[in-house]
Amino acid sequence: MKKSILIVDDEARIRSSLKEILEDEGFEVFLATDGYKALKIAEEELPDLIFLDIWMPGIDGIEVLSKLRDTFPLIQVIMISGHGTIETAVKATRLGAYDFIEKPLSLEKVIVTVNNALSYKKLEEENRLLQQIIDQGDQITGNSKKIKELREQIKAIAPADAWVVISGENGTGKELIARSIHRQSKRADKPFVEVNCSAIPPDLLENELFGYEKGAFADALTKKRGKFDLANEGILFLDEIGDLPLQIQAKLLTILQERKFERVGGNRSIEIDVRVIATSIKDLEEKVRDGNFRKDLYYRINVVSLKVPPLRERKEDIPLLAEDFLKRYSLKNSTEPKTISPEVIEILLKYDWPGNVSELKNLIERMVILSEGKEIKITDIPPSIKEFPPRKREEFYDYESFHSARQDFERQFIIKKLLENDKDLEKTAEAIGIAKKRLRRKLKDLGIEIATLT
Repeated sequence: MKKSILIVDDEARIRSSLKEILEDEGFEVFLATDGYKALKIAEEELPDLIFLDIWMPGIDGIEVLSKLRDTFPLIQVIMISGHGTIETAVKATRLGAYDFIEKPLSLEKVIVTVNNALSYKKLEEENRLLQQIIDQGDQITGNSKKIKELREQIKAIAPADAWVVISGENGTGKELIARSIHRQSKRADKPFVEVNCSAIPPDLLENELFGYEKGAFADALTKKRGKFDLANEGILFLDEIGDLPLQIQAKLLTILQERKFERVGGNRSIEIDVRVIATSIKDLEEKVRDGNFRKDLYYRINVVSLKVPPLRERKEDIPLLAEDFLKRYSLKNSTEPKTISPEVIEILLKYDWPGNVSELKNLIERMVILSEGKEIKITDIPPSIKEFPPRKREEFYDYESFHSARQDFERQFIIKKLLENDKDLEKTAEAIGIAKKRLRRKLKDLGIEIATLT
């Protein structure tokens, strides 16, 4: 996709000469004769860079610059003027202009400044991506056989552009695997754009994925770029792709095949180059058989399959993971570095971790915050983990009443299912086959507080 530049100047000669220079350099160029038109085009086309004259009728360049910085902070702006002063240049710089060029414009100066401004924009984007990686803790921790094999698979597939489907239980770290692929791929310096397909209402999903034009519907007061647009040249991460409605699946398939799309309410084809990484906790092949997932889309995206093992199948990684989370959350919460007693590690190794790595991570953070002293001890572990394993089936016969036995079973069962589904009420209700409202009543009756579960 070509980089785009908007030229804003009331002099036709300046607009024409700049347009010719920039188009010769391979840029897509838009023109505006005044500040009002400039703001409208910026809203509609979202250019990468703007040449903005200071002295124009109506609204001057400084005021336009101020409005641009408020609404479109990522667009680079180069101010131009034939009557510039040091005071004006300083004011423009303080408002966020990248540079200030005096007229008459030098061809060499224009090209150098444009390239520098776009390089600076790319550096800003790379820094944001790097910060995302740091914030996410983009490392796959563990030395178990299964994790070593997974790391080797990632190393092999990352440099290719093949689409990937990552499967595994909730909390196993599927997004972490996707980010690791991105970090080791040829697109590492390009965007990683995430779409949680199960969290966005179906009626809003199309707008979120493809964006929309101004006026496409009643509330579309401005144009919006969709996730496909934002992910161009990078990776589009479709989390829980199995939850996509069939109508969106059909449109997605067309876009992946043709590598272009139209925004909602638009008629202009936008070319894209994205690599798709998808995840699913559900069996996509089973959904295909049931008619809930398109077979052609499944075969299109499922070029490479990765399965993330649950934590209970790689318990030897628990001490390393616990140590990693301990350092991370001590730093995050500005507490003194703590240690974990061997007795605590022994209990963690015995537990089955229905919520997988996410459950372990939440537990460590909670213990870092609530524990006293420099060492995390057995007394800091919640009873649900410390008293694992739960009652065996035959032990329920020790209850004096059917009501007590049923209550204890329901409590253990619901807690387990909540942890397996990341404490998501809606997903848990669907998984166990009851209405969300009824599950909420059960939690209240059984005294289960989701926030305290680990």
